[in-house]
Amino acid sequence: MRLNLNFLKIGVLLLVVMGLYAFSNARNGQKRIGNVQIEFVGDQNLYMTQETVDKLLIQSYGDLTNLTKENIVLNTIEKAIEANEMVKKAQVYLTVNGDLVAKVAQRKPIARVEGSAKYYLDEDGEHMPFSRHHSARVPLITGNINDTSLKDVYRILTYSNTDEFLKKNIIGVHITGEQKYLLNFRMENFVVDLGGVEGLEKKFSNFRAFYVKAYKDKSLNDYHTVSLAFNNQVVCTKN
Repeated sequence: MRLNLNFLKIGVLLLVVMGLYAFSNARNGQKRIGNVQIEFVGDQNLYMTQETVDKLLIQSYGDLTNLTKENIVLNTIEKAIEANEMVKKAQVYLTVNGDLVAKVAQRKPIARVEGSAKYYLDEDGEHMPFSRHHSARVPLITGNINDTSLKDVYRILTYSNTDEFLKKNIIGVHITGEQKYLLNFRMENFVVDLGGVEGLEKKFSNFRAFYVKAYKDKSLNDYHTVSLAFNNQVVCTKN
């Protein structure tokens, strides 16, 4: 009999705990959102503002602070923010204090395309519209622009952005034809005829060796074209 009484006590205790837990959840779900905080991730917070995100949320949901926690669907809010063309990724969560925090990572342009259509090429190789808040200082892409040539230019710039010298000095890529790319440099008068995109590491290694020697010889201004299009060699054309 005593054993049954102990089981009964345990059962009552479990019911009380479950009831308190359910009551606490229900009460917590009825609490309204406190503050809405917009945080930009990383150093790319140039192409949209906090006000832009606030307006986007208001247009989709109204004033979020009027909503109760149980009516907040975080995944839906994330998708609403990510629908903006300047956003790469959004993460939304609720703090223990009841604030809603949206962390926003913006897209990053690596080049500006100047063709029949004008737009940025972003770090994922996708089209990115211009922003009215900021103009990026990135290399200019001109010439015979199409899907294939843009993929090649993306490979060139992705590689050059891993090298501080190339990243600093390449200011433009001109597409002259299929597998034919000319690189414009910031400080020099010559252009670099890259040829195609095969063997980029070797081509740029040869170019760096040429540049260092020509810089020491003070002969960089003697050339108008430096060609890397031929296998394992640098061919220069003088002025």
